[in-house]
Amino acid sequence: MQLIDQHTKQIMEGCKERARAAGLRFQDESLEYIVTNRDLLELSPKVMIPTLYDYWVNDVEVLKEKGKYELYPGNPYETVINTRPAISFYNDNNPDWLNVMIFYHVLAHIDFFQNNHNYRHTWDFDLAGEALTDKRLIARLRAEHGRWVDYVIEFARGIDNQVGYFQELSQLHRQPADTMSRRLNYYFDVFIQSVKQVKISDFIKEIDRFNECMQNFGKLGENTFFAEVTRKYPEFDAVFAKSQSPGQRGRLDLLQYLMEHSPFLNRDENKWMKSVVEVVRKTSIYFQPQIRTKIMNEGWASYWHETLFLKDERIRGHEVEFARVHAGVTSMPRVGLNPYALGMRLFQFIEEQADKGKLAYDYQRILDAETRKRFDAGTATGRDFIFSVRENCADFLFLTNYVDQEFVDRHRLFVAGKRLNKVKMTWEYYVKSRSAQQYRQMLLDTLYHPPCITVDETKKNEGLFLDHHHEGQPLVQEFIANTMMGLEFLWGGPVKLRTNEVVTAPQLAEDVWAGMEEPEATWHTVIYTMKDRQLTKTVL
Repeated sequence: MQLIDQHTKQIMEGCKERARAAGLRFQDESLEYIVTNRDLLELSPKVMIPTLYDYWVNDVEVLKEKGKYELYPGNPYETVINTRPAISFYNDNNPDWLNVMIFYHVLAHIDFFQNNHNYRHTWDFDLAGEALTDKRLIARLRAEHGRWVDYVIEFARGIDNQVGYFQELSQLHRQPADTMSRRLNYYFDVFIQSVKQVKISDFIKEIDRFNECMQNFGKLGENTFFAEVTRKYPEFDAVFAKSQSPGQRGRLDLLQYLMEHSPFLNRDENKWMKSVVEVVRKTSIYFQPQIRTKIMNEGWASYWHETLFLKDERIRGHEVEFARVHAGVTSMPRVGLNPYALGMRLFQFIEEQADKGKLAYDYQRILDAETRKRFDAGTATGRDFIFSVRENCADFLFLTNYVDQEFVDRHRLFVAGKRLNKVKMTWEYYVKSRSAQQYRQMLLDTLYHPPCITVDETKKNEGLFLDHHHEGQPLVQEFIANTMMGLEFLWGGPVKLRTNEVVTAPQLAEDVWAGMEEPEATWHTVIYTMKDRQLTKTVL
């Protein structure tokens, strides 16, 4: 692995100038390395951080990817890391014209990392240096404690999707103290969400009521708002005062709770384990936004490598080659999901809609199809609007707000169904629906959404008691036993988990072959108990 030569670096600097002129914003410094295809495969399983702490699962992934490469040699084009400065890796056999296209793609990724608010907690964080420090810490602890370090890593990684990513962002996005008081922050962030667990609709009503009070009463708006709060919740002031006592700092995620309250981890001889758990937690929080912005991030990069490269004079003579590479990256599959293709087309669609003023309420009220086709308010604000989308959205809001029937119809998108052809005895796919609502829901179902699991502190006498908040999806059965065994180790005692499972109704085999809809699910509450590495289940 080596830095790119001066000729290639000059190409990159030229791309930076053109990208900035188009509106992209990123730091001046960046590092570009040349590696082989095989090296790129090894970087990816380590979550693209070459200094990340060593762990046996990473090595297994590297071996698996190498096996795939032997069977199906591919050409991974680039890997970019959200560090300061940004680091990117490129194939050692790329021609100059391809590097131009890839550099634009990478610069758009860097722009996304450094301007999207979901990455706010990474902007002032030296990941490469921190990861190297963590790697050395893990190596030292391995020398002292042997395989127990890997046990702690594995058990912590089993629940690293429970880190408080949004709480971390919440602290960074706080308004100044003179605008938002601690009492107000506690009320909206903790009290009505965790203590009272109100419905989303009631939460939104409280926000509307607060805004109305501030608008009508000015400086007295907050006091007016809390007059109604204390009437409705007389205990609020006492709960808030307790939360502000020394040592209290809001809600703890599951890993934080274990580090602070686990009798086992807080023994003098086991406190080194907390350092390992903190490394796992910190690494997970850092990569949370990349999981939650996959479609947006890849779509943004694809949008810009197409937009900028088509205007670049260095494309001359390579139009056909560019078209072939670009189509391979951004082609829209009939069945399945390509985040590059979907994200790029959705950004293009949003830009066009904003240019014509179609995102305004006046357009949404029009029902006539022909009138909607001819509508053009000529606002020409599309480019500014997609920069705003890039800054403020994650995949969930991106898809929820902008995948509509017009987008689905334009690209002939559909929800595919699967059924058995009894004549040919083969499975076949068919168009199940062209509804934007169903297509959007299909996309949302593919997004990362870890289960919401909290600690029930009212049941401390029963050990570590966990509540899985039911959201219409059961936990994955095959992971429950191993995860709870790891929790029992980290807690040092029995662990209970309350969750919901589907009561499956009997279904005729003939119904399955016919592709009929499954009966509506009914649920019951169960409690899993892990004690002495034995898992039991009780149905309530």
